[in-house]
Amino acid sequence: MMPVLLTSCTNNPMNSPEIDPVKYGVLWQKVQDYERRFDEMSIKIDKLENSIEQLVALANQSKGGFWMGIAVISAISSVIGWLSHWLSKG
Repeated sequence: MMPVLLTSCTNNPMNSPEIDPVKYGVLWQKVQDYERRFDEMSIKIDKLENSIEQLVALANQSKGGFWMGIAVISAISSVIGWLSHWLSKG
């Protein structure tokens, strides 16, 4: 709930509203706390983005190694299959 900053002044004959300094100070402190929290969250988000970028790079590197391994195993099994077929005919 937001504090009401404007109060009517009984000493002022025109009854114009004026700012309550205590409520203004409370509101100022809340804004400062929110800015501090926002800065902390911004730092955490930056760290998370860096971590995600590192994980994506690691996954891409692993993906290339995985496919290279599949290609080598496929080539070896093809050679073994061809040799076994050639030897079984003779």
